Amino acid sequence: MKKNITKLFKNLCCSVCKEGFNEDSLIIKRDEAGLLVVNLQCQNCGKKYGIAFLGFSDINIKNEEPFEVIEGPDPISYDDVIDAHRFIKNLDENWNKYLPK
Repeated sequence: MKKNITKLFKNLCCSVCKEGFNEDSLIIKRDEAGLLVVNLQCQNCGKKYGIAFLGFSDINIKNEEPFEVIEGPDPISYDDVIDAHRFIKNLDENWNKYLPK
């Protein structure tokens, strides 16, 4: 089970030292039917990534890449935030006309 869960972290690395996670990076705290409580910690620098609760009925991780990186929308800029603020600030009592029907 631990080896299967460790595959979820394949190709991921520590945000501090950039060292890749390995099987020893994952510490299983609790293993119950349908619930696994794990702790992730970098084995190189010791950075702790907290506790994760993984719920599943049956895990089947293929030997493929665990995550696919896709291009997303451009990040929100400061100007976008200011424009949104001005728009919201200037709404009147008929604000609901902007909601889709």
